[in-house]
Amino acid sequence: MLKYELIPAQLMHEGIITQQNLFSPGDLPEEVILWTHELTYWEQLRDQTLPSKEQRRIGFPLSPELVAREKLIAAGTIDGCRYAQQYGVAFNVAGGTHHAGTNWGEGFCLLNDQAITANYLLHKGLASSILIIDLDVHQGNGTAQIFENKPAVFTFSMHGANNFPFRKEKSDLDIALPDGTGDEAYLGLLKATLPKLIAQQKPDFVFYLSGVDVLATDQLGKMSLSKAGCKERDRFVFEQCIVNKIPVQVSMGGGYSPNIRDIVDAHCNTYRLAHELYF
Repeated sequence: MLKYELIPAQLMHEGIITQQNLFSPGDLPEEVILWTHELTYWEQLRDQTLPSKEQRRIGFPLSPELVAREKLIAAGTIDGCRYAQQYGVAFNVAGGTHHAGTNWGEGFCLLNDQAITANYLLHKGLASSILIIDLDVHQGNGTAQIFENKPAVFTFSMHGANNFPFRKEKSDLDIALPDGTGDEAYLGLLKATLPKLIAQQKPDFVFYLSGVDVLATDQLGKMSLSKAGCKERDRFVFEQCIVNKIPVQVSMGGGYSPNIRDIVDAHCNTYRLAHELYF
């Protein structure tokens, strides 16, 4: 997508980042993928044998390049966690592939980058209690399904009740919002929920999916947040991580406003805030 190129370009233009702040991930071992996704599903992706019906569910025709891209995204999220543990925060300019479950792809998602990385941290002993904060307008159904019986990972999704996916999974905490929810109601719910959740779960690592498809300008989102409201959302998440001394990895998630400038600016706001608050 074009935004993946425009976001770092804009941030470099503003001086928020330099080339030294960018990293390129390496390969993702099959073993790590299989800590999250079922063998048969992965083999069908790898060998390009996924049934046509399942490809339609994903929304993309399967190709080796597409699978390689998904592996690269997940590897980038893993690498980002190492930087987050060192600096407090790190970003994947792509990612947020939260509709992929253990044995399915859906909604343009093949491999679930934050789920793969959460399992990586647990397997490597780099975290013991993980909170996934999913504020994309679409429920993180794949993430919810992957961790439905794994108490070490708490899944929190705040999303549009009447939006995709129309068959929801059960997160540990779901807040389903009506169409047209604006800044005041959205931020009020988030601010009433997140501090209590962190106090209860005591996570030692946070994943944040910061989709900007909650904007009123988004053609698919059905929400009514302003750009300022979306920025305040990000600020509050970061401030909660800072005050509780929890490293956070951020994946960008969705954004479908007709004007690409709205998408890029809202995503860049997330980076701008991290630069302001952490560095």
